[in-house]
Amino acid sequence: MTELPDTAHIRLEAQGPVLRLWLNRPELRNAMSAQMVREILATFAAIREDRSVRVVVLRGAGGTFCAGADLKNLASATDAPPLGAAAAADELTQANRRFGLMLETVNSAPQALIAAVEGYAMGGGFGLACVADVTIATEDARFAMTEVTLGVVPAAISPFVVRRIGLTAARRFGVSGARLSGAEAREVGIAHLAVTDAAALESAVTNAINQILQCAPEAVAETKRLMLRAAGPTPLSELLDQAAESFARAVRSPEGREGIKAFVEKRKPAWATRIE
Repeated sequence: MTELPDTAHIRLEAQGPVLRLWLNRPELRNAMSAQMVREILATFAAIREDRSVRVVVLRGAGGTFCAGADLKNLASATDAPPLGAAAAADELTQANRRFGLMLETVNSAPQALIAAVEGYAMGGGFGLACVADVTIATEDARFAMTEVTLGVVPAAISPFVVRRIGLTAARRFGVSGARLSGAEAREVGIAHLAVTDAAALESAVTNAINQILQCAPEAVAETKRLMLRAAGPTPLSELLDQAAESFARAVRSPEGREGIKAFVEKRKPAWATRIE
């Protein structure tokens, strides 16, 4: 595995092909700090080309996922003196854009990403839940786009929420700040699975990991790339051209040859593994 960055606001645990990334400010319900954003960016940059990392599990320490932005940081920015107001505004713009870059980076990571949500997924945490490939929540988890209740805007997360659940549902939650349970989040498409408690969450995450570990890592990366492109403005004919080229490359690749040979020989392919 690639050398991972030193971190303070996240905790990284490598387990074979699985990297567990814990948001690690439990005393603040894992509120998103500027340092946390930088550390997440550094982690995903470090593993981007490393196919030995096949699954990333994103979770919050202390029994809650992420309570959103660190409001103390925002409060200090709003208290900037008049002469420093322009500089403070520019810093806020840059910080929000960096957060958007982090969501974009996580969203497009070639590894499969599982978000395990318990406790609160508010604001930025709501956004993180919407960029995972597989989101599993406890039924009593609480999701909300809380920004408007604070007089601010869910700026960076909005594009990802709209892509996840569609414009109509996103508008409802964006303008009301309404809270959803984990079960309701599953119903609207934020979460894919809702489970009863923390033990069931752990079991469901393990099951999801082992399902993904039956799949070829390069094929997973290419599938994600094509699906994300399909969700964008690329014309269908161009997308299908790219998909055909991708399919041909995959069939001729070492993974493709091994997968087809394993199927014919009625055995597991070389990449198929599992964790306990």
